[in-house]
Amino acid sequence: MHKMVEDTINVALVLYDDMLATSASLPVEMLRAGEAIARRTDKNAKRLNVQMLAENDAPVSTRALIRLVPETTFEHSEKADFIFIPSLWRNPRPLIKQHPKLIHWLEQSWQQGATLIGGGTGVCFIAETGLLDGRAATTHWHYVEQFKRSYPLVDLKPDFFITQSQRIYCAASLNALGDIIVHLIAQIYGDKAARQVELNFSHEIRKPYEEQRYLEGVGDRHPDELIAQIQFWMQQNMSSPEDIESLASQFNVSARTLSRRFKQATGNSLLSHWQQLRIELAKDLLSSTNLSIQEIALEVGYQDQSYLTRLFKRQLDQTPSEYRKRVRKKLFG
Repeated sequence: MHKMVEDTINVALVLYDDMLATSASLPVEMLRAGEAIARRTDKNAKRLNVQMLAENDAPVSTRALIRLVPETTFEHSEKADFIFIPSLWRNPRPLIKQHPKLIHWLEQSWQQGATLIGGGTGVCFIAETGLLDGRAATTHWHYVEQFKRSYPLVDLKPDFFITQSQRIYCAASLNALGDIIVHLIAQIYGDKAARQVELNFSHEIRKPYEEQRYLEGVGDRHPDELIAQIQFWMQQNMSSPEDIESLASQFNVSARTLSRRFKQATGNSLLSHWQQLRIELAKDLLSSTNLSIQEIALEVGYQDQSYLTRLFKRQLDQTPSEYRKRVRKKLFG
């Protein structure tokens, strides 16, 4: 093994028979793309060291009839920063019993600081370690009831495609796994690299990672009823001016208290949340209507089309017109 340097990120891809090959190929291709994009502008951006690991060095048979050859075993692997546990095509229970070494290695790696990312039924391997007891998780819809019976201590969230509990991510599908990878690229290489990867791999309309995950302790499912009412009002009154003073007065609270409670409840500032709601509505209107950009700007509460364009450029690295063209190619081309 070559010696790792501090600016290297170690990514481990777990292999076992009957896995979906895309569960391993998708993370590699997307992460490598993020690395390449980041290093174009920053030669000091962290390099990736990607390894495929298995219980032994025998080739692994996948559902796609593609044979994958492990580079090393769990016992001889580098200390991992990120570990991807792939989805299975069939019932995971029989296979789990055949891999006690993997279960032990996952638990040990977690204790050493690794982030675990389970895809579909691959989440069962994480659950088997006990690390998900009392934590939120999701899995493939077909195995929800079986998962509940096998792991009753896990806080299963079958209505969510993504869950995040500290350093454990669970994806219910391959699309959800792709959204997690985009999120991780943003954490490693920044938002710009993440947006570029997302555009290259799936430029159709997608909900952002933050909108479709279940994150313990954060999100719309918070106990502050006042903030929940305000969030609902904002969704119903998108074209109203972004005036915190007026909004606070309407709900009989001071602007300072409103700002503090909103941030505490949702994790975002009120203006950022309001702005994101408007961007998402604008994206929907661009894809599904023939309204002009100016008309869409007015519809979402902006008098100035150029301001909406600046927001799109800042958040999505493209103009509203470019977004409409790209999305419509996918939807109607």
